[in-house]
Amino acid sequence: MDRMLQQAAGTAEGGGAKKASGDAGGGLSPEQMEELEEQFGLDKSMPVAYLQWVGLLPKEVRLSKGEFGVVGDGMIGGGGEDPDNTATIVLRGDGRLIEVKKKGETIVSAKCTFDSNDISAEDWEIRYESVKMREERFKRRSPEGAKVPAYLPRAVAYRTNFSGLLQGDLGRSTVYNDPVGQMILERVPVAVYFGLLTAVITYAVCLPLGVLKALKHRTFIDSASSVLIFIGYSIPGFALGAILLVHLGARMNLFPLFGMTSPGFAEMAPWDQVKDLAHHTALPLLCYLVGSFAMLTMMTKNNLMDQLSADYVRTAVAKGVGFRKAVFGHAFRNSMIPIATSLGGLVGIFIGGSLLVETVFDIQGFGLLQYQAVIARDVPVIMGTLTIAAFLMLLGNVLSDMIVAMVDPRIKFK
Repeated sequence: MDRMLQQAAGTAEGGGAKKASGDAGGGLSPEQMEELEEQFGLDKSMPVAYLQWVGLLPKEVRLSKGEFGVVGDGMIGGGGEDPDNTATIVLRGDGRLIEVKKKGETIVSAKCTFDSNDISAEDWEIRYESVKMREERFKRRSPEGAKVPAYLPRAVAYRTNFSGLLQGDLGRSTVYNDPVGQMILERVPVAVYFGLLTAVITYAVCLPLGVLKALKHRTFIDSASSVLIFIGYSIPGFALGAILLVHLGARMNLFPLFGMTSPGFAEMAPWDQVKDLAHHTALPLLCYLVGSFAMLTMMTKNNLMDQLSADYVRTAVAKGVGFRKAVFGHAFRNSMIPIATSLGGLVGIFIGGSLLVETVFDIQGFGLLQYQAVIARDVPVIMGTLTIAAFLMLLGNVLSDMIVAMVDPRIKFK
C-alpha cells in the first residue's frame, strides 16, 4: 500500500493535480484507500486476516456499497420512500441495483429493483456500517490531524468464500499482481536443477574423499585435501562469483555474465541447448559447490575412523576377515548413520538455493524470489515462500528419520 500511495502521489504531482492538505492518500481518494485495504486484508485484525490467509475463515469478495440518505436517480421505488432509511447498491460483477432498507441500525430487506427478489437467496450478505465505524476506520489509516470526510451510514453487500492456503491459494503479489503459487512454480525448475546438481556432485565427491582420507590418515593426501577443502569452505560463494564474473566473464569473455540461457535458446538444436545450458551453469555451480565439501568430507572421515577403531572391526580382522571387507562390509555402513540424518535436508536445498549467488548471476531462482519479495515488501510472496520453506524443512526431517531407520539395523518401524 505504501508503494501504491507513493506512485499515486507522484502521478498526481506530475500531472499538475492539486494535493489537498488533509489527503492521507497522496492522490488517492478515501474510497480508493479503502479498496486497497480490503484487497490486502488490512481492514481486518491480525488474527482474522491470518485465519483468512490460512483458509479457515471465509473472505469477503465483490464488496459493493451504497450510502443511506442519498437520493437516487428515481430507480428506487416509489418516490414516497424515506431516503434516510433506503440505500441503493450497484452489485459488483453484474451491475444490478439492490434496494436496501433499514430500521435504526438493522437491515430490514435487500431486494433487486427489477424483479423484487430477495438478494439473500443468491448468497449475498448485507451489513450496516455506521458513521462512527467509518470515521474510526479513516482515522486508523490516516495521519494525525487529517480532516475526516463527511460520512453517511451505508450498507455493504458482499459474498464470502474460502480461499487460502488450505485451498491452494497463496494470494496475489502486491508488486506484479500475479498469483504467488504461479510465481513460485516458475522458479522451482531452476532451484531443483541447481539443487540436484549440487547434491549429486557433493555426495559423489565427499563420500569417496572421506573414505580415502580415513584410510590415508596423516599422509600427504589427507593433509593436502584438508587444506583445499577448508580453503573452499572459507570462500563465500557470492564473493567468488563476483570475482569470476569480472575476470572470466567481463575481461576474458569466456563465460556469460547473467541468466541461464542465451537469446534464441528455443531455436537451437538439442545438443547446442545442452552446451549452452552447461556454459551458463558452470560459474554459478562452482560458487554453489565451493563451500559444500568440507563438512560432509570431514564427517565421513571421522565417522569411518571411529568405526575402524571399534572392537567389532578388530575382532572381524582377527578372525580372518579381509581389511577391505571389514571397511566396506562393516564399518562403512555404520559410519553412514550420522550422515543419513542430513540427507532429508537436501529437500530444502533443492528449493532454497542461494539467494546471494542467484543475485550475483541474475538467476531467477527461488532464493532470488525471496530476496526480491523482502526488498519490495511483497507480503503475499514472503508468506508463500516462507510457507514452502517451512513445509520442506518438516518434510526433510521426516525423510531423515526414515532414511536413518533404513540404514541403522537397530531401528525398526513397528
